[in-house]
Amino acid sequence: MTHRPLAALAPLSALVLLAGCGSDPVPAPADPQDAFWTALSSHCGEAYSGALTEGDERDAEMQGAEMAMHVRECSERQIEVPFHIRQEDGTWDRSRTWVLTRTEAGLRLKHDHRHEDGTSDAVTMYGGDTAAPGTERAQDFPVDQESIDLFRREGLDVSVTNVWRVEVDPAGTRGGRFAYQLKREGENERLFRVEFDLSNPIQLPPAPWGH
Repeated sequence: MTHRPLAALAPLSALVLLAGCGSDPVPAPADPQDAFWTALSSHCGEAYSGALTEGDERDAEMQGAEMAMHVRECSERQIEVPFHIRQEDGTWDRSRTWVLTRTEAGLRLKHDHRHEDGTSDAVTMYGGDTAAPGTERAQDFPVDQESIDLFRREGLDVSVTNVWRVEVDPAGTRGGRFAYQLKREGENERLFRVEFDLSNPIQLPPAPWGH
């Protein structure tokens, strides 16, 4: 048997060690806003039922009301989510659509409010832009200056500190949920929140007013 000198084995041992250290690098975490957008996009074309989970006397007419959200229009840049509320007389209020847009700086949330004849409400297209990366499941939208000016012009000064939040789980998540929330702190404190069950799609509702 031929014995290889120890000196000759040293380079081979070094190569083995280097090979062990050359495993694939751990992938960098996904951008949370990209992941959030992907999660919301996974529900395109589906509708879900929901209910009010946080509110006060100003939301009395929504207590126990049947609600539906519909991820109706989707593109790489914009997603439109109509929000439908069944009223006490059995008719549906289809005046609200949440509009989420990707911008160069982050994400934007606007509220498209219409009358039944399709015309825009005096208070419409208000909202805000993300000021932080947020998470894969939740994004916050502090009120923007354009909306502050609108609120003050319409006598809604209490709304100038609004912060909206949207939460969403990807399609197929056990116990998945979509939530829309309005929070206001300070003198005009307010908390409004609706949640939707993403595990059980429902029949698609009619188009929102004006669409």
